[in-house]
Formats: sequence, C-alpha cells, structure tokens
Amino acid sequence: MTRLVPFPLVSAGLLVLWLLLNGLSVGHILLGGTVALVGGLAFAVLEPPKMRLRRPLTVLRLAAFVFADIVRSNVARIILGLQPRRWTSGFVDIPLQLRDPYALAALACIITSTPGTLWVDFDEASGTLTIHVLDLVDETEWVRTIKGRYERLLLEIFA
Repeated sequence: MTRLVPFPLVSAGLLVLWLLLNGLSVGHILLGGTVALVGGLAFAVLEPPKMRLRRPLTVLRLAAFVFADIVRSNVARIILGLQPRRWTSGFVDIPLQLRDPYALAALACIITSTPGTLWVDFDEASGTLTIHVLDLVDETEWVRTIKGRYERLLLEIFA
C-alpha cells in the first residue's frame, strides 16, 4: 500500500484541496483521487528528508507568537503615511544555528508573512540569514527577535 500511496497525508491534502476548489461530485472525487495519487507519487520522487517533530505542542506557542507579531505590525500605518515620523528600511544579517531544511522553510514563511519583513538570503556555509526590514530602527532588536522568539522554538520543534 505504501508503494501506491507513499505519502498519505500529502495525497489526502491534495484530494481535500481539489474537492474544496471544485466542489463535491462523483467525477471530482475520482479526478481528485487520481490527482492525489499522482501528486503523492511525484512527491516521493523528490525524496524529501525525513521530518522529525520533537515537541509538537511547541508549534502552538510558535503560532501564537507569529500571530501576535503579524497583528502588532504597523506597516499599514507606515505605507499609508499615518505615522508622522520618517522611517528607514535596511538589511539585517542574523547568525542562525538552524540547519534543518524544514525549520528553515518554516522560518522563511514566518518572516515573509510578517508585514514589513522579507527573507532575502541564507548563506548555508556561514549560517547567516539576511532579511529586509521596512522600518529598521534597531538591528540588534531584530536579531534578538528572530533568534529569541522564532529560532529558539524552531530548534525545540525540529532538533
């Protein structure tokens, strides 16, 4: 059975997504099932590294931090000119301990989904992450935030 469906969660997710986008009918169940099986087999060809979640409940804490940071972001006020002070954008280099590809992908999603920040580059040899910040006031605060709030929890989850 694992030969036909090597990644059952990926296949199930593809089927659910297909049905959500196209509606529930017999034809779409059959077509979505075919797409799900082919998608799962195609994902197996990529040979992704094994993922190991050490502390799955820490994911909830991380999600709460990310949600709070997104809500607290005041980028809309900056862009619309509602803040009277001048702002300066810039790049910040952050040394990371993370090396797990899934943890790095999660960090990339977190940083890019937070308004006003963007993942620019990751130097694998030195472990240095470069981000762009729309309203850069204090570089050390950004290093402390990324390392303390996100990297620490991602290390707990994926290490």
